Amino acid sequence: MEKGYIHIYTGEGKGKTTAALGLALRAACAGKKVYMGQFVKGMKYSEVKAEEYLPNFRIEQLGRSCFIDRVPEQEDIDAAQNGLKKCSDILSKGEYDVVILDEVNIALYFKLFLVEDVIEMLKQKSPHVEVVLTGRYAPKELIEIADLVTEMKEIKHYYTKGVMARKGIEN
Repeated sequence: MEKGYIHIYTGEGKGKTTAALGLALRAACAGKKVYMGQFVKGMKYSEVKAEEYLPNFRIEQLGRSCFIDRVPEQEDIDAAQNGLKKCSDILSKGEYDVVILDEVNIALYFKLFLVEDVIEMLKQKSPHVEVVLTGRYAPKELIEIADLVTEMKEIKHYYTKGVMARKGIEN
């Protein structure tokens, strides 16, 4: 991998983070170093244990909790902005082969930081680093600069029948 591309996984359907984790698993098993920064997430999803099983995989939650049902507080904004600075540093140093910015589009949607800041960060990334940006509502400015954009579309999901998130499957 001499050139790292920019991927976006967006859309209303489920599976964006899961797709990014699938790519992370593949990369880590190929001996590549992977970093995943999760914005807007502070809940204890099962994937936060990935480091215990994959030596080339680092995951960090860069948010306090999911706040999509309330107005973000200043602490949410500060956590997101600090997370973006950290990810910017990671991308520019190039010590990871794959960097996943999980739910970065949601952070943008809630105006926790500016799309211009994300674009500048991507411009400063080390050339070999593959970057994945996930989350609903990907802004058109990011879609324009991305090399790969996948939109997840929900056709059918069992949560509409009241099935709650299951450990190891949805959480």
